[in-house]
Amino acid sequence: MSEARRGARAPIALLIPAALGLAFLVLPLAGLLIRTPWRSLPERLTAPGVLAALRLSLLTATLATVVCVLLGVPLAWLLARTEFPGRRVVRALVTVPLVLPPVVGGVALLLVFGRRGLVGQWLDSAFGIALPFTTAGVVVAEAFVAMPFLVIAVEGALRGSDTRYEEAAATLGAGRFAVFRRVTLPLVAPGVAAGAVLCWARALGEFGATITFAGNFPGRTQTMPLAVYLALETDLDAALVLSLILLAVSVGILAALRDKWITSP
Repeated sequence: MSEARRGARAPIALLIPAALGLAFLVLPLAGLLIRTPWRSLPERLTAPGVLAALRLSLLTATLATVVCVLLGVPLAWLLARTEFPGRRVVRALVTVPLVLPPVVGGVALLLVFGRRGLVGQWLDSAFGIALPFTTAGVVVAEAFVAMPFLVIAVEGALRGSDTRYEEAAATLGAGRFAVFRRVTLPLVAPGVAAGAVLCWARALGEFGATITFAGNFPGRTQTMPLAVYLALETDLDAALVLSLILLAVSVGILAALRDKWITSP
């Protein structure tokens, strides 16, 4: 693009709706910052309910991200590096949680992992494991909605990487798993890291599937989004403080990933 075109004036017919669109996105965030009780912020941040929700959110989001990395990276490799019948269908199924209403995802998890679910019934009878309305259930719900972010990021990194190094390692006698572990993973490590960060952020902000599958029990399943929902009914200032924490995390994620997805040439 030439410098003349870069410096060209925007037509009013586009400038006005663009400004309105920006205001529509920014004003709610500004309202949150303006209404935040800054004077009592330190006291409210150390309140037992806030700290409990924060600790639980950080723990479950981290565990969900670990689960997503362990399962999602091999799945991304399968989609990017192998040809098999129905690959497009599998890729479509992987992305379904991105567009599926979270509450519907929670219902689906109940039907599979509930005490009378397809898998949950067997887990309960064979091992005495019950996932719904437990902290483990929070991890399962968060992993379900967050894994597509990791798979898409890692698959994109795999498709963009140079396969000549993998081919060279294979010609030298390395097995497929050895090539994956010692060549492929280091090549796509930035993509894996970026996908894991996005996955963690999505898990941290998960609400619908969590409250449907795991409930809203303080100290056990009440994560920060659920605590915000509950605080809105009783303590607006507490809800604002929790929302501010989630906003700060979101901004931090965007700042960390700006060189990969935000900036343009």
